Amino acid sequence: MRVVPGVSGIPEAYEYTLGARVARIPVDPLNGQSKIHPLNDWYGMSPIEAAAHAIDQHNAVASHNLSLLQNGGRPSGALEVKLNPGESLSEEQRTRLREEIKSAYEGTTNAGRVLVLEGDLEWKELGLSPKDLDFIEGKNLSTREIAQVYGVPPMLVGVLGDATFSNYKEARYHLWEDTILPYLEIIKGELNAWLVPFFGDNLSIEYNTDAVPALAPKRELLWEKIEKASFLTLNEKRELVGYPPLPFEDSLQKFSA
Repeated sequence: MRVVPGVSGIPEAYEYTLGARVARIPVDPLNGQSKIHPLNDWYGMSPIEAAAHAIDQHNAVASHNLSLLQNGGRPSGALEVKLNPGESLSEEQRTRLREEIKSAYEGTTNAGRVLVLEGDLEWKELGLSPKDLDFIEGKNLSTREIAQVYGVPPMLVGVLGDATFSNYKEARYHLWEDTILPYLEIIKGELNAWLVPFFGDNLSIEYNTDAVPALAPKRELLWEKIEKASFLTLNEKRELVGYPPLPFEDSLQKFSA
């Protein structure tokens, strides 16, 4: 996919190449914008590109922890062979010892098994401290960075101890208010600009925020403010919350029979 620069400063078209075939896709000048790339005027930057290093770090930490788990949470240690001065194991003997130890004692299914040594063999433990083995904080840090790129509160993806939000309920509210609803506005605007006109005039695509449980606190606060507004008539209040008007309710005083 290649961007065809336009003279007006926005993409004129996109060219999709597959083998020897080239398809040219014109761009509507009003809807040709993409996410801004700070280093390129024509190609946008996706969130996953901005979070690439954090994702690589997260995957590396996960692979490292998996290897530690498969090896019993510690290095394999050192097997010391007592030999006479000047003697050493051949490469074949060294390989055979390594393979026998690996097949008999490495892995989660062999964790805790007793190591049996024969002859002049001595096992020296090379364990790491719990601090050296603690990669959880590093994994949480990369997870938090990835979540922030996508506008998701870290608490919602399982990162504990994040003090940005006081509770889970508030985090869900901010996810909708700061991330999902702005994207919905962009999608709604695009669809209303080029899709809706095919079906007729005076039509538009809308979404209903009242159906979103996470936004209930905002809706309840709005209703409370409207209810206390003494300068609004009952029908004006009903209109603000999306209800049809009632007869004889256009005055500030309540109607009485």
